[in-house]
Amino acid sequence: MTTEPLGSCELDGAFAYTWDLVGDPAAAERLASLGVGAVVLQAAYHSVRAMTPRHPAHRIVHATHAAAYFPLDPRHWRGTRLRPSAPGWAVDAPDRFGTAASALRSHGLRVEAWLVLTHSTAAGARAPDLTVRNAFDERYGYALCPAQPEVAAYATQLVRAFGARHDAAEVPALMLEACGWLGFEHGSHHEKTAGTDLSTGCRDLLSICLCAACRRGIEASGADAAGVARAVRRTVDAELRDRVRAPNTLAESLGEQATQALLRHRRSVIEELTLRIAAAAPDREILLMADGDPQTTGPDSGLDLGHFDGRATAFVVKCWDDETRAVARVEEAVRSSARPVIANVSVLEGHPAHLAGRVARLRAAGAQRIRYYHAGLASPARLRALRAANAQEEVRTMTGATPPTVEGAA
Repeated sequence: MTTEPLGSCELDGAFAYTWDLVGDPAAAERLASLGVGAVVLQAAYHSVRAMTPRHPAHRIVHATHAAAYFPLDPRHWRGTRLRPSAPGWAVDAPDRFGTAASALRSHGLRVEAWLVLTHSTAAGARAPDLTVRNAFDERYGYALCPAQPEVAAYATQLVRAFGARHDAAEVPALMLEACGWLGFEHGSHHEKTAGTDLSTGCRDLLSICLCAACRRGIEASGADAAGVARAVRRTVDAELRDRVRAPNTLAESLGEQATQALLRHRRSVIEELTLRIAAAAPDREILLMADGDPQTTGPDSGLDLGHFDGRATAFVVKCWDDETRAVARVEEAVRSSARPVIANVSVLEGHPAHLAGRVARLRAAGAQRIRYYHAGLASPARLRALRAANAQEEVRTMTGATPPTVEGAA
């Protein structure tokens, strides 16, 4: 008798970086000991400075630019302005993703490829005209605009190039981050924006892209793009100069018609991009990092989840903030969409002893499974909390009962 392999929505999992595993012969076994069934492994990722507290050869990794962690065939990128770079830090392996993935599979773990699509300062520097442009004609160099055809082609080709290297039997699922617009919120080098005390509404307005492609898309969706730009400038300057706080909703600043046109444009671009990626990655699950608030920009695509016509096997909903808000976000996602919801839970925030309770509440809210962020960055106390929370949920899944919260995780 043969059995089908478990899918992403039937397993809990944890995030990890390739440099957590490559060069550390004990890393895969350590991840397996957490009790998770899957590992979300970085395949294409933005720049970062990260701790690697348990690696035998290094403690801090500084990835100075966005990179692909699998070998790139130059033929796949001939004639293109946008192309991923290779990493030159931490470890020396021709296929970092493949080396790490093999170690994980040898310990019975399912591997999911973690692909960051539109977040790349290096690519933005090479093609600044393809980056997000705000209403003041200022560019966000870290943020590629997915409405630009070259950016959509780049994201699709990145997925296709990964698939040429690792087939679906080895890596059956793709976790898509930044499958949409990044906005104003971004930890830039020596960030100096906090002191202006911008409201959430003002930040959302500064996150609206008004590059040429987005202006065309907004116009095609039924609004005057120039009028949107004027409304953004007027409302932002009223807050910065006159201390008149921007409204919380885009509709209050832009008007209902313009807001709906903007959101239709965003949704159609993200839908089309996921469909193109799915066509480039047949037989793979698409796990879309998403937020049910259509105003949202950032790593998690802001969408009306109930009316999403793109490709997503499941929505991965970030649950890093206040527990009550996180629970409400999951409840709304479950209520509005028939697609499974996976809760993205940070083990790096708050007291470790509170993790199991948070996870239990998110599962009760309807999250089908959990992805714990991040097994490579967590302290020993936080890894113990992850293991305890996961064990509690596995008991609940097998018995249908809610076990007592494991104490002493810290």
